[in-house]
Amino acid sequence: MLVTGASGYIGSQVVYALQKMYGDTLHIRALVRESSDTSFLSGLPVEIMRGDVMNPVSLQESFLSAEAVFHCAGLVAYTRNYRHKLHETNVIGTANVVNACLREGVRRLVLTSSVAAIGVEEDAPADESTVFRDWQHRIAYMESKRLAEMEGRRGIAEGLDVVMVNPGVVIGKGEGCIPVTNSATETLAGIYQGKIPLYPAGGLSLVDILDVARAHIEVWKKGNTGDRYIVVSENWSYRKLFTMIREMNGNRMGFAVSAGKFFYGIAGAGGELFALLTGRRSYISLEGMQLAKRNLYFSNRKSVDDLGMTYRPVREIMQSIVG
Repeated sequence: MLVTGASGYIGSQVVYALQKMYGDTLHIRALVRESSDTSFLSGLPVEIMRGDVMNPVSLQESFLSAEAVFHCAGLVAYTRNYRHKLHETNVIGTANVVNACLREGVRRLVLTSSVAAIGVEEDAPADESTVFRDWQHRIAYMESKRLAEMEGRRGIAEGLDVVMVNPGVVIGKGEGCIPVTNSATETLAGIYQGKIPLYPAGGLSLVDILDVARAHIEVWKKGNTGDRYIVVSENWSYRKLFTMIREMNGNRMGFAVSAGKFFYGIAGAGGELFALLTGRRSYISLEGMQLAKRNLYFSNRKSVDDLGMTYRPVREIMQSIVG
């Protein structure tokens, strides 16, 4: 069993979930880059493999004799200076993984995708069959995840068994000796601490990191070849989310108001300038602000019906973040 991106937010938790469920009965390999810190995996009976999905030669030993691969390595970014990096990591990297699976005779590839690869409905939650919209092609992250799924489907055409996991916005604290978190979780903590007084007009689908890890295993065991499985808990508008956080004990929110129509352009441009000057990712960007105005809602019905998934409520996830 091999997990790519094992030093990342989702990949590390898939490793923990596999080890917790199967213990010593399953040989787990964790693929990480040479520069990656693996201290949070210390104490686990996993084999650390050094390699990079961008270097096909480095994958050969890791993929050898692997029955299944969980491809969790990927990049999330919305600033324009990361457009090429998104394509390289999410599309070419996935193509390299698919090729390695085909070459080494891997039986099943579980591909970590995203709801970003799925079409958006205007008035109702989207499902796995919702058509990708024209405007979504112009959002680099969305397009990269769509193309990564196409690489997975190319693998199917060449004889590989591929299934896809499509999480919403993943939040929560991961397991491990060193707590693992991400920018979305830190943003929610910032709202609770009163650091973010403005909320956008749209909404989003949220899901706990531990549920996402468990869903990967359920998809591996039960998923149908070529199928997607949306993994989300609940759909929340930003306004409702801010209101809920404001009602939590211990919050330091002073006031919170809806962002005005000029806010999106100004904030997005500021984030792009920051990214351009520093070369780093900014989680406020023109593309990100465009998405923040939309209701990006998705249905978990298929994962509930076909996989038996249950999901931690968002209020409970939020309590665990600030508790």
